[in-house]
Amino acid sequence: MLTGVQIVLAGGDARQLEVIRRLTEWDASVTIVGFDRLDTPFSGAVKGEWSPEILAQADALILPAVGTEDEGVIPALFTDLELKLTDAHLAALPKTSKVITGMAKPYLRKLCEKHHLDLVELFERDDVAIYNSIPTAEGALMMAIQNTDITIHGSNCIVLGLGRTGLTMARTLQALGAHVKAGVRRDEAFARAFEMGFEPFYIADLARQAGNIDLIFNTIPTMIVTAQVIAQLPQRACIIDLASKPGGTDFRFAEKRGIKALLAPGLPGIVAPKTAGRIIANSLSQIILEDNRLRGNQP
Repeated sequence: MLTGVQIVLAGGDARQLEVIRRLTEWDASVTIVGFDRLDTPFSGAVKGEWSPEILAQADALILPAVGTEDEGVIPALFTDLELKLTDAHLAALPKTSKVITGMAKPYLRKLCEKHHLDLVELFERDDVAIYNSIPTAEGALMMAIQNTDITIHGSNCIVLGLGRTGLTMARTLQALGAHVKAGVRRDEAFARAFEMGFEPFYIADLARQAGNIDLIFNTIPTMIVTAQVIAQLPQRACIIDLASKPGGTDFRFAEKRGIKALLAPGLPGIVAPKTAGRIIANSLSQIILEDNRLRGNQP
């Protein structure tokens, strides 16, 4: 239980609705900001105005998945007002507070460093990333089905990167009967791909592997699906880039060649916001409970 914990939640999208619901169920005192266009009542949560004063007693400030934009604006789907995180806001937070987000841009990182506040990036946690890989893979499959005229079963697919998202993506495609090639950089990843029944190859050989491919799923956030690779793809191919913006694909050249190339970051919040909100809420509760225990506020 989070009894006595003061939380301010600012901005966000549909994922935050589930986060609010779960936090109030666990008896946290939750103040929400940026939800004035939302009619849904939340028992145990109160709406507040965005000001430094609202943060003075907060144990945690929860920001959306992307934290803030480059100039400090907090993305907020349920308000027409601009919410901006400033020096004054973080100066008002108690020094024992945490600032919690999905991932932080340099603006937020620098602001937290300046005020010596603990910044938690949930999407850097292995558990959150692995849980999120499930709706990501489902969303990528949805996009693949919508943008091709073939079945996943029997298709020739490449998954680039066998990290937390790539591994789930490759296994899901394999389970549906796709022929899966896995592009990797390290010897141990090559061995793991072989052991799991994928066809492994090294990223350096990507252009040579692209000749008869229907679908490429990229999870590597560096330029990897280059013009040289795209030039080798058949016209029917579709690229779905799951890496964070700006992705790892030469989208300009893909468009020039008439090949579909789709940047698809943030799929959990788009295709399964309730599940994605649950994942965030569960991780939040663990972080806050552990923090309270270390401070001696919980047994």
